[in-house]
Amino acid sequence: MPLAVGVIETLGFPPVLAAADAMVKTAEVTLVYYGLAESARFLVAVRGQVAEVKRAVAAGIEACNQAQGDGGKLITHYIVPNPPENVESVLPIHFTKKSEPFRIF
Repeated sequence: MPLAVGVIETLGFPPVLAAADAMVKTAEVTLVYYGLAESARFLVAVRGQVAEVKRAVAAGIEACNQAQGDGGKLITHYIVPNPPENVESVLPIHFTKKSEPFRIF
């Protein structure tokens, strides 16, 4: 079953926290990656069915926009409906030992 990946990048920690929280509470997705990109830019990635990832990213964007304050903001977002195996093996979007217990599908 092909799984989509959705990523949100923010400036500042509060917006990425709000986005991650909204994404996993709104749709049946699993948070597979969180990280600091550079210059206070944060990333969060979720995996799940395409429709669920689309719902999750939309909710994450909304939550991020509400959490903007003291310079925090949404930078960008992107959804890949069915990433090929070579992309999944190189980029940090796969399920890990940490994320596997929370896998919904």
